[in-house]
Amino acid sequence: MSANTIPAYLLFKLIFSFFMAVDLQGQDTQYDDEGFEIFMYQDGDTTYTMKKYYMAFLKRGDKTSVDDEERMRIQQAHLDHMSHLAEQDKICIAGPFGDDTDLRGIVIYSAKSMEEARSYADSDPAVKAGILKIDIHPWWAAKGSKLY
Repeated sequence: MSANTIPAYLLFKLIFSFFMAVDLQGQDTQYDDEGFEIFMYQDGDTTYTMKKYYMAFLKRGDKTSVDDEERMRIQQAHLDHMSHLAEQDKICIAGPFGDDTDLRGIVIYSAKSMEEARSYADSDPAVKAGILKIDIHPWWAAKGSKLY
């Protein structure tokens, strides 16, 4: 495990204790060298740099009367859009849910503002076509966190 990797149990502890002890509305706004909103969080003798990301929930859109050929074209354009953002380090993680509900998937954007995250979402061909709707929320996580 690298020095920048946070084990899952520590990440859970960090997030749980963070939300039990911190009022985010009262935090002084700080920015890192790249312009991302951050704050420092102390847990015992460990200091974490918490970064604001934007978690987007992809939901089934209102447009349901699309033929299969058009739906496949839109889906490919959606995947190309997501790949392009990921290559630019604008997406941390994304993927569909494994069940067939109106909640289709998630995306975590690395953006400096809600407006920037919204611009990524609004430029998605599936959103433009009405196949998907996106609900975005600010989300804090320790820099260096990763999934296992």
